Amino acid sequence: MEITDVRVRKMTKESKMKAVVSITIDDEFVVHDIKVVEGEKGLFIAMPSRKGANDEYRDIAHPINSDTRSKIQDIILAAYEKSLLEEE
Repeated sequence: MEITDVRVRKMTKESKMKAVVSITIDDEFVVHDIKVVEGEKGLFIAMPSRKGANDEYRDIAHPINSDTRSKIQDIILAAYEKSLLEEE
């Protein structure tokens, strides 16, 4: 699996959510609405989710293992940091 495109939309309001990202995988599959969030231990990603009948949020799409999640997170956070540098 290769992430072939990352599109970062930075948030204009000051909040814990810093950006919303779309990724393209292998130039064939797109995942929208991945959030870049500022947590207690730094930035992390939150996969797209939907609120269920019991008011709990469930991921719509997500990596199956932690290695894949780390790979996706590293690529997204690098793209987010690059977008901040381009802003300066």
